[in-house]
Amino acid sequence: MTLPASRLPYAHGIHAIDAGYQRPMLAAIHLVVEGGEAALIDSGVNASVPAVMAVLDELGLPPSAVKWVMLTHVHLDHAGGAGLLLEHLPEARLTVHPRGAPHMRDPTRLIAGTIAVYGEQATQALYGRIRAIDPARMLETPDGTRLTLGRREFEFIDTPGHARHHVCIVDHGSRCVFTGDTFGLSYRELDHDGRQWVFPATTPVQFDPHELHRSIDAIRARRPRAVYLTHFGEVREVDRKADDLHRLVDAHAGIAARASALADPLPAMADELRALVLSEARRQRCPLDEPALLALFKDDITLNADGLLAYIERTRPREQPHRDASPG
Repeated sequence: MTLPASRLPYAHGIHAIDAGYQRPMLAAIHLVVEGGEAALIDSGVNASVPAVMAVLDELGLPPSAVKWVMLTHVHLDHAGGAGLLLEHLPEARLTVHPRGAPHMRDPTRLIAGTIAVYGEQATQALYGRIRAIDPARMLETPDGTRLTLGRREFEFIDTPGHARHHVCIVDHGSRCVFTGDTFGLSYRELDHDGRQWVFPATTPVQFDPHELHRSIDAIRARRPRAVYLTHFGEVREVDRKADDLHRLVDAHAGIAARASALADPLPAMADELRALVLSEARRQRCPLDEPALLALFKDDITLNADGLLAYIERTRPREQPHRDASPG
């Protein structure tokens, strides 16, 4: 298939801007334009800022037209460029889940956690210097928060499962939901005859299958016309995709359960995840051959396995200290 330009236009003034993160069509920054004003959903990384500014210029929107930069969560591929982006958008305010707000004010722990996953050299190469954000330009968005862009209303719903600091953003103007990573990932290279498919993202360190099931149902309950995934873009047939995600989340939890008794569970989980990707590709009639498919999912398989390991370690029963039962 032909790769898109840096901007994919959709209906209702929604655009997907390619964040330029690692490869084309891996990560999207969504732009919503309403009555001459604009909002951005997620910020990408520092290297994404020129693409955002170029698209605004292409659409005839001055930087001052952007009123909101709305974060779904604070993983750095979604939020790492927020501080630098705000330096270019004089009228914009940042929205963030209350659990994520401290990390935007002081990203020290966020950076340390990313280094723990990727290593220091890769973290610097991927994300550069993460800017702290002035609290005066931040708005925390707990469940039920509503904001407007012109006459268009957005509602924030708490959606843990991928991360405890995750919100999804209901766009009442378009009857769509911006889902970050809660509704998984859906790469456009996988599409075949208009058919799309989704796959969960269990990135470290807060995967929780029970909460993720609830969050998927919360998205479905809004009966959206479409959902917009950071990885990547517009996804339709939401009910069918939600059913698929429930099945695949259970499959991930099963992989973790089977590996939990192993001394070194990561290799076994990675093998099972590769098999799951291939099985799902056959189910969805994916056009890619096996080597291309596994190359596309290589990093996701690693990250999902790391996330399942964190889930195992977090939920493993702690050994109780020995108690001397003798009288004393």
